[in-house]
Amino acid sequence: MNILVTGAAGYIGSIVTEQLIKEGNFVVALDNLKQGHREAIAPEAAFAQVDLGDLRRLDDVFYNYRVEAVIHLAADSLVEHSMNDPEGFFRNNVIYSMNLLSTMLKHGVYKLVFSSSASVYGEPGKMPIEENDAQKPINPYGESKLMFEKILHWYGHAYGLKSVSLRYFNAAGASERFGEDHNPETHLIPNVLKVALGQSNEVTIFGTDYPTEDGTCIRDYIHVLDISKAHTLSLKHLEKSKGGEAYNLGNGQGYSVLEVIETARKVTNAQIRTSIHLRRPGDPAVLIASSELARAQLGWQPEFPDLESIVGSAWRWQKSHPHGYS
Repeated sequence: MNILVTGAAGYIGSIVTEQLIKEGNFVVALDNLKQGHREAIAPEAAFAQVDLGDLRRLDDVFYNYRVEAVIHLAADSLVEHSMNDPEGFFRNNVIYSMNLLSTMLKHGVYKLVFSSSASVYGEPGKMPIEENDAQKPINPYGESKLMFEKILHWYGHAYGLKSVSLRYFNAAGASERFGEDHNPETHLIPNVLKVALGQSNEVTIFGTDYPTEDGTCIRDYIHVLDISKAHTLSLKHLEKSKGGEAYNLGNGQGYSVLEVIETARKVTNAQIRTSIHLRRPGDPAVLIASSELARAQLGWQPEFPDLESIVGSAWRWQKSHPHGYS
């Protein structure tokens, strides 16, 4: 199948592209390279440096490569920045994503897997979170993801577009070839490992006064390889379903910031210093997923559920790429 992957030079996009190629697909890797890395794109893929705001060039990509399905990962994703610049987030994550949908319909492409987020739930009322629980985002990033999910619903109703939305919890880890390299880096695990590598003096803990056992945020960490597998299973699911489904992707258990740091100390055998700062705006205290629906309907099963395996894969990649893709 000819599959277009948007945001293919990003962290998750690079590994989704790698997985699709392993399964025998032809991949068009699309990215504007404002945040992604050209080196993160598998050489077996066709690369198109195109912004989703450029309708003419986007149209050329669909025409030239005879795209049959789309995996849409391109998005701005920094929660803190979304609080300061909601206009930019809604433009890039909603308006430009609608450009993608318009181009798909123009070329008769009706299968889409969308990279959504656990942030659509906001501060959940219970744990673990299920797909039909209340969706009340507390930041523009989560709002932009929920808005696009709703748009997909109505495009399915009106135009027959078949979609699956995957609500990731905390993606982490690495494949052998590709890993996490953001600028700035805001994710906990790579920042902890930078301290182990001697590239940072300490890791910042944002808030120790949450209503959790040790006072720090709790998150459901999921290996990026398991996230990647869910995308390929979702494409297969669309062959036989009407689409419109949303699935949580998580391990069903949470780890606090302090537990992640302690695991990293064990994996790296390094002393990792910490400093405590105030909470960041827009951060819920606890996010843990129920992924029973994805297991039942997609046949998805995490292969790397334990935190030590996740941190270990990230550590191996960061040791071999101490400066990322630079």
